[in-house]
Amino acid sequence: MGLAALSAPPAAADSPVVVELFTSQGCSACPPADALLAELAERDDVIALALHVDYWDYIGWADTFASAQFSRRQQGYARAAGQRMVYTPQMIVGGVARVQGYEPMHVAELILEQRTVEYPVQVTLTRGEDGALQIRAVATMAFDGPQMVVQLVRYDPLETVEIGRGENAGRVVDYANIVTEWMRVGDWTGAEPFEMALPDESPYPAVAIVQMAGPGQILGAARLD
Repeated sequence: MGLAALSAPPAAADSPVVVELFTSQGCSACPPADALLAELAERDDVIALALHVDYWDYIGWADTFASAQFSRRQQGYARAAGQRMVYTPQMIVGGVARVQGYEPMHVAELILEQRTVEYPVQVTLTRGEDGALQIRAVATMAFDGPQMVVQLVRYDPLETVEIGRGENAGRVVDYANIVTEWMRVGDWTGAEPFEMALPDESPYPAVAIVQMAGPGQILGAARLD
């Protein structure tokens, strides 16, 4: 049975679980994890995001989706966990749980755990009459300083790549929910509702994520296709 078909209990708050996959077209161990992310992308209770890193590019194939920004994000997760090394593939579930390699059942268990979390932030993402994206977040707690980060993410739902060199030379791989942009749009204490309108000129779906700085635990998220 694929992960897309696994049942999940209702969340305490109506917030999908964010799963980030750090991957590379040049990594021979990554295609199974890429396929797993594609299954997760079919679930309404999961926001599956593929972040392609650039530190594999020297092997002989430059990942066509890679960004140094995504490598830095993965390194930030490693520092937050007290780790020095980063690996591909790696999945981060809810901003806190880490899975190295291809471990579908472990990922499924972590998603089920996150679905029971009392998400303290309700996030909504809508499109206004003028076409602008409207982000709104309301928190059940507040900090003395802005310890929460509000982010806007855009992703390409599907691309097929013929890999010509490197460890995956000759393979044709389908990639799902490829992150094309990850923007920090605000810092927030939670004392008052967060509201922001952003122009929307992108053809891609968008996601709003509220997360503890660090990067740390994801506190709420919403998707707009």
